[in-house]
Amino acid sequence: MSRNYKFHNKGGLYFVSFATVNWIDVFTREAYFDVLAESVDYCRKEKGMELYAYCFMPSHVHFIFRSANSEPSELLRDFKRHTSKKIIEAIENNPEESRKEWLLWMFERAGKKNAATSKYQFWQHHNRPIELWSEKVIKQKIDYIHNNPIESGFVTDPIDWKYSSARNYQDDNTVLAIDSVGFLG
Repeated sequence: MSRNYKFHNKGGLYFVSFATVNWIDVFTREAYFDVLAESVDYCRKEKGMELYAYCFMPSHVHFIFRSANSEPSELLRDFKRHTSKKIIEAIENNPEESRKEWLLWMFERAGKKNAATSKYQFWQHHNRPIELWSEKVIKQKIDYIHNNPIESGFVTDPIDWKYSSARNYQDDNTVLAIDSVGFLG
């Protein structure tokens, strides 16, 4: 991994993106989005996650966050480990999942390529953390996150994407609560 993609300042504010293996569009059902939202809630309450912006896309996730415990790498590792297990379980137990066998086969196939994986690999390993050092860069990353559903052709207004903090910036906290820092509004 490049030096540019590491958590050097453990207490810093970071932009991260991480994707499912092979960029598979897993998040196409509300139950799978709910796993992500519940996991973020847990991490905020129990693991010291400060979340300032987010967007859940069909195949990937974006966060602007800080670890209050100065353990950003461990926090993301635990988040990814937990969500991969819970989403695989949700897929296995979803009688309406038309792609169940294919999805599980793809995750198992990815897991076989990785000696550290017991059976399934759900997430790609890298997070590509980028430390945010100025108000200008923070706003640039927030705009990138919030415009991701527009760039993908899903919506024409950022607040129309249900699983994005663009809604929070319009005082709509129905999906997830986020933390607030003065100039991040």
